[in-house]
Amino acid sequence: MFMLGFLCLLSDKSMIAQTWFLIVCFAFTTLFYQCSPKKETEVKSANENSSREATIHKLSIHHALPNDVKVPADNPRTPEKIELGRLLFYDPVLSGNKDVACATCHHPSNGYAEYRDLSIGVNGRGFGSSREFNKPNDIPFVKRNAQTILNSAFNGMDIYNDYDPENAPMFWDVRSKSLESQSLEPLLAMEEMRGKRFTKEEILAEVTRRLKNIPEYVSLFEEAFINEQEPINTENLAKAMAAFERTLITNNSRFDQYLKGDSEAISLSEKEGFKVFNEAGCGNCHNGAMFSDFKPHVLGVPTNPKLSTFDKGIGEEYGFRTASLRNLRFTAPYMHNGQFNTLKEVLEFYEDIAGGKEKHPEVKKDQYDPLINDLRLLVKDMGPILSFLNSLNDEDFDKKVPHRVPSGLPVGGNLK
Repeated sequence: MFMLGFLCLLSDKSMIAQTWFLIVCFAFTTLFYQCSPKKETEVKSANENSSREATIHKLSIHHALPNDVKVPADNPRTPEKIELGRLLFYDPVLSGNKDVACATCHHPSNGYAEYRDLSIGVNGRGFGSSREFNKPNDIPFVKRNAQTILNSAFNGMDIYNDYDPENAPMFWDVRSKSLESQSLEPLLAMEEMRGKRFTKEEILAEVTRRLKNIPEYVSLFEEAFINEQEPINTENLAKAMAAFERTLITNNSRFDQYLKGDSEAISLSEKEGFKVFNEAGCGNCHNGAMFSDFKPHVLGVPTNPKLSTFDKGIGEEYGFRTASLRNLRFTAPYMHNGQFNTLKEVLEFYEDIAGGKEKHPEVKKDQYDPLINDLRLLVKDMGPILSFLNSLNDEDFDKKVPHRVPSGLPVGGNLK
């Protein structure tokens, strides 16, 4: 009996020892697994995905465009001012050689944009893609693609639908901060409207002198700017054109209707495309009601061979402002230099840079905007996204072209 009890005790101790041995082995195995490179990679990947999802949740917010447009306190809209602005917009009397109008490159037939990669301003003839330089010619191409004026009244709108018309970023390089200041910039640019007959310092004085010598304009300015002793001046010229441009809005696209409660306004494929658009990370920059954060981003877009030097963009760091995605049907070619003819090419470019490819000889991948790291755009996503983008088109905008302009010059410039 004593021997049997002793053997049992030994057996119990052996089982206890084996159990502790197994526990220790399991603990070391778990610790090794948790500290292994594979586990570290998985943890890092999980953290990156969590961070990416948080960014998308924070930035990918969209709204319908509002029904009303804000105006600067010192430039209230009146019918007289708007109609004066329309006539000025189409009148080539504003250009140095009297051959180019604002409407030359921003015509309603092209959605107030132009179907060209780079515009031809001074010393040009023809319309849209058929426009060409006269011969002889010493004027270069305009170095950036002509953006549409449609909805520029909402420029600067954030993801909360808030914006300030007196601090609204304009142009690809955001060098102007309102439609008023923007409207004068083309008049000052040699290749756009000024030409070489007048210097940058001379052209605005020359334009106002011309307007003062046209009796019809004298009356129109007096009606638009009542009780002003000298209504024809540079400031009022800008105010009139800005007042007209603020009427050029498209706030009733099918997508706007959908966000306002009409669930049938867009198709199932467009709804799926909107979901994919945000999941891919496109909405991180193309957000808000305007589908633009209006901020500069470095992407390394391929160069346009028509330009003799590299366009270095904002701060010479190759950054350009996010373009709106509204009315893309009218605004091809795309990007700041019009380098892509189709939206499919644009999406393929984003797929490439998201994968680390470099498309610009002077822009390396470590210079890309950090938000590119959150982009997950696959070939299978492109069809749904393209379908969704169609819902942002809206053809219901002011297309009225005046039959004549007070100067008697060709309406819209030399378009034939």
